[in-house]
Amino acid sequence: MFNAGLNLVPDILGGNKHGKIKGTVVLMSKKVLDFNNLNLNAGINIGLGVAGSVLDGLRQFLGGAVSFQLISANKADPGNGLGKLGKPASLEGFVTTLPTLLEGQNAFSVHFDYNEDFGVPGAFVIRNNLVTEFYLVSVTLDDIPNHGTLHFVCNSWIYPACYYKSDRIFFANKAYVPNKTPQALVKYRQQELITLRGDGFSQLQEHDRVYDYATYNDLGWPDLNQSFARPTLGGSSEYPYPRRGRTSRPPSNSDPNTESRLLPGVQNFDIYVPRDERFGHVKLSDFLTYLLKSISQDLLPLLESAFKFMSNEFESFDEVRELYEGGFQLPQDVLKNISEKMPLPMLKEIFRTDGEQFLKYPAPKVIKENKSGWMTDEEFAREMLAGVNPGVIQALQEFPPKSTLDVRVYGDQTSKITKEQLEQNMGGVTVDEALQCKRLFILDHHDAFMPYLRKINETSKKAYATRTILFLKDDGTLKPLAIELGLPHPDGDQHGFISRVVLPADQGVEGTIWLLAKAYVTVNDSGYHQLVSHWLKTHAVIEPFVIATNRQLSALHPIYKLLFPHYRDTMNINALARQSLINANGIIELSFLPGQYSIEMSSKVYKNWVFPDQALPADLIKRGMAVKDPECPHGLRLVVEDYPFAVDGLEIWAAIKTWVHDYVCCYYENNEDVKQDPELQAWWKELVEVGHGDLKDQPWWPKMHTREELIETCTIVIWTSSALHAAVNFGQYPYGGYIVNRPTLSRRLLPEEGTADYEELKKNPEKAFLKTITPKLQTLVDLSVIEILSRHASDEVYLGTRDNPNWTSDAKPLEAFKKFGKKLEEIEKKLIERNNTETLRNRVGPVNMHYTLLYPTSEEGLTCRGIPNSISI
Repeated sequence: MFNAGLNLVPDILGGNKHGKIKGTVVLMSKKVLDFNNLNLNAGINIGLGVAGSVLDGLRQFLGGAVSFQLISANKADPGNGLGKLGKPASLEGFVTTLPTLLEGQNAFSVHFDYNEDFGVPGAFVIRNNLVTEFYLVSVTLDDIPNHGTLHFVCNSWIYPACYYKSDRIFFANKAYVPNKTPQALVKYRQQELITLRGDGFSQLQEHDRVYDYATYNDLGWPDLNQSFARPTLGGSSEYPYPRRGRTSRPPSNSDPNTESRLLPGVQNFDIYVPRDERFGHVKLSDFLTYLLKSISQDLLPLLESAFKFMSNEFESFDEVRELYEGGFQLPQDVLKNISEKMPLPMLKEIFRTDGEQFLKYPAPKVIKENKSGWMTDEEFAREMLAGVNPGVIQALQEFPPKSTLDVRVYGDQTSKITKEQLEQNMGGVTVDEALQCKRLFILDHHDAFMPYLRKINETSKKAYATRTILFLKDDGTLKPLAIELGLPHPDGDQHGFISRVVLPADQGVEGTIWLLAKAYVTVNDSGYHQLVSHWLKTHAVIEPFVIATNRQLSALHPIYKLLFPHYRDTMNINALARQSLINANGIIELSFLPGQYSIEMSSKVYKNWVFPDQALPADLIKRGMAVKDPECPHGLRLVVEDYPFAVDGLEIWAAIKTWVHDYVCCYYENNEDVKQDPELQAWWKELVEVGHGDLKDQPWWPKMHTREELIETCTIVIWTSSALHAAVNFGQYPYGGYIVNRPTLSRRLLPEEGTADYEELKKNPEKAFLKTITPKLQTLVDLSVIEILSRHASDEVYLGTRDNPNWTSDAKPLEAFKKFGKKLEEIEKKLIERNNTETLRNRVGPVNMHYTLLYPTSEEGLTCRGIPNSISI
């Protein structure tokens, strides 16, 4: 039960049967966490200064307004079977010597009446009789007879008691599978889960803690303009999608199937997420909400207005680089308009202006050492292995490349690249020989974009669906051989497509056409990265896990304790993204090629999403980038030996899986233990049938009948939330901050000979190139956003660490976690050594930029390294 052999003899109380248990309560008041009280500086460091008024507010806690009652873990009330309740105790005074206090936190002492008939505390009830909420960080009990110290890790908002239908309860930090829960705590455990599930229909309020599901019917805005209507994603075979958190906002006026949206100009993004999912700690993301709102509601309209009277074109690469060296100037009246809307700290942080200079960005790493290295074929190919989107390239399995698009709708979409075209640059190796030796690779964005290309090209955007074929050279680097640019057939989709194959060139107009062809590939890749590799395959697919875990696994459950840190802030950042980034006419639609079809396109990709294939080894094998080989590290032989994302990723994956294995085996002795865990089985059933319900009938879902299935599942969740997200997120600005390296839009097709555009291509290739890719307005917005999203917070919690060392009292898991942390330290040292190995050219490349995205640790800021525990930005 709670702790075998505990006979509570109050020896620390001098032999008395009655005494006191000493407690320490750590909390922060709402005033301390208020945005208006934040001290902002240019580095986005957020300090919580405790002013005199805040201290006055904290003194209210000492007047009996906040009370605690201990709940016994091993002594039940015979009348109701619930653990015995102790007498209420109130906060007594400040504790000023606690060394673990963070800035903004305050500690209070409390003493609980105790007698030996009470047993060992296993939970407590807290009641807030103030008029406002506060943030409860932790409670520590120090003087428990024959037990010592007991920790309660809370990290929760506590609202006035009148808001709650049932008491707020917190459990001690010991984990129990359901059938080993102390009987005195069983009903408390069950009641807490009932509260978190809600009733499925009530209007959700700020103070609520309810986790529930909804489809993505909140991206469109038909009330504002019918052109902003968007299809509902999720709940249909046409647009399958993972579920999001329910907000319970009413339907829009013009479409009852579309959820209403927040109006422009609201003071905050009041989007419902369960209260404890809101940013409640000292981090960049507290600031993030305001930053993104400022960009979408203030910066974008003002820029659009300003560019009506200014050229929206870059004239040269030098002018692009001026964004990082001198800043971008706007008319004084525009600057004045902005300054009137925002306080000076915001101006300096978002816009870097004091009224004289505007939008000066930090230099992206990709041009810090070599300003022209991005133009080389080697760097173009290297970034497919070590860039911001390294999980898409595949080994070419057959030639010519085929399509998976429905031939009844799209006709024959088989590639028209010929062997003769490829063999021109293969040094005497034939295509058949290269296929057999696994030396041909493809970056294939054809099928993802072709269904939308006709509609996209009817707008101001002009683009191709691309296929890029690459060859593995003897030195381990990849060499692009050909780029196929595909357009819809003018006679209709059923007739297939029009193909233009561009071959490498480095001189004259053909050299510029080759550079443009690479740009069209990167425009496809930028859109696919943002919508699929980043948004869909990390943010969106993890949200149902967050919801199901909180609805079905008690905070006492060992798997809850394992996964909980990897959900930190995910629901909140996703809600923010739905409001400002991926919504109709939002930043992603305005700045990336797919435009209004952006999230719809990710839905089509989700149709083929397979959960077990999200494991890194399975993903590498599926893409043909690795083969099973028991003689090789991790049981895999990489086809490209110097594949930085895979090499580093397999180290991290193996460390995570070992940690999960060690942890799971502490609580589940055999497969039967897994099958007989009712909470675990309910969690998995709901996750599959509801959270990812549009794919529930797929045969590949694990049955959750064995320890190995549980270990693999938890490893995939942790890998996706931590390392995979880090790999596709924190390189966005270092690689994409230089827009010519990773353009997000294309606006002109390749010019035909004899046209004015072709002549411009010959006479002024830089200008022609820049008139084809992302223009100034979208560049400024895009850079403003991805710089924010590529930063680490000051209080980020990285893989292998926890924000509270007392997250569990179980000794074996703590020892396993310590081993995990040490393993990650060893891996980081190994990765640094690899980056200093000159023969591994893909780790550095022509731009002299080491692959650091999977280094486990990082400092605050724009570092291009570090693996946070969760998708927190």
